[in-house]
Amino acid sequence: MVSSKDVATQAGVSQATVSRVLNHPDRVQEKTRRKVEAAIEALKYVPNAHARSLVQDTTKLITLLSGPLYNPFFVETTSAIVTYANERGYQVNVQFVQDDELAEAYATAIQTKMAGMILSCVFLEDAIFEQLTHMSIPFITYNRKHARNEYFVEIDNVQAGYLAAKHLQDLGHTRIAFIGGSQKVSTFRDRFIGVQQALGELPQELIIHDTASKAEVFKAHAKLKTLSAPPTAIVCGADSIALEVMDVAYKERIQIPEELSIIGIDNVERSRHGAIELTTVGSISERNLGLVAIQELIKMIESEKKPCIQITESVKVFRRSTTQPC
Repeated sequence: MVSSKDVATQAGVSQATVSRVLNHPDRVQEKTRRKVEAAIEALKYVPNAHARSLVQDTTKLITLLSGPLYNPFFVETTSAIVTYANERGYQVNVQFVQDDELAEAYATAIQTKMAGMILSCVFLEDAIFEQLTHMSIPFITYNRKHARNEYFVEIDNVQAGYLAAKHLQDLGHTRIAFIGGSQKVSTFRDRFIGVQQALGELPQELIIHDTASKAEVFKAHAKLKTLSAPPTAIVCGADSIALEVMDVAYKERIQIPEELSIIGIDNVERSRHGAIELTTVGSISERNLGLVAIQELIKMIESEKKPCIQITESVKVFRRSTTQPC
């Protein structure tokens, strides 16, 4: 049986370093982390005895690692996942985590006996992908995907960014800003790529990434407002960001869309509320990504084979009340 000591020897590091790579990969230098990951892959190492039991015993528990509940997207998808899983006889262990809490969440999750895992918070480069593969645990990601481009459900995020920006451009806006999240995740990276495809290279002053909280969105809006030539329109990398931008704008007596047009991406249910009417981009089918993902995961769990799931939903603009001609 391969042990962490064997991995350490193979990689030429200490067992403590192996442990850090498994539990806190963000705290290990990239060169060292890659050496340890290569040793893990070569030796087909499974982290601990309890984790090894996960691939040998059957269980009706599914682990869900979801983004935070202040984002309505995760409220809707979590509800759909739990409801469907329960209908199929599965229980769901839900953890709501921020990106900076992922390493600890992963370490806890893989020590729980489970039938499979569903994740909405994976990074493009993420060690958990390899760990779950080596442990033969069925898993799927939704909304985000890993750089290996396997086991995911998403909307066409590049096209979503493109359509959002093109919509504002077609309305005559030339000063268009982008407010999004971390470029370490596929969702925001791809949506920003789409925006650039539509508009070309944006001035750096009109690009703001890493807005993961209400406070950061407030700072982003304040920064744009103080420019000598403020934007007349904003592409928000998610509906959750757009809703926060709208809130800040209304509190500052900025008229939407007369003074500022705003478009989001995701088409969450709240964006359709009569008092909000957010213009956004979302799936043409309007299928809940969480529901699609849990359906595919349970198929994987109950099948002898493990098909490679690659689902990308086509998108369109849902024009409502927050955008108008410049």
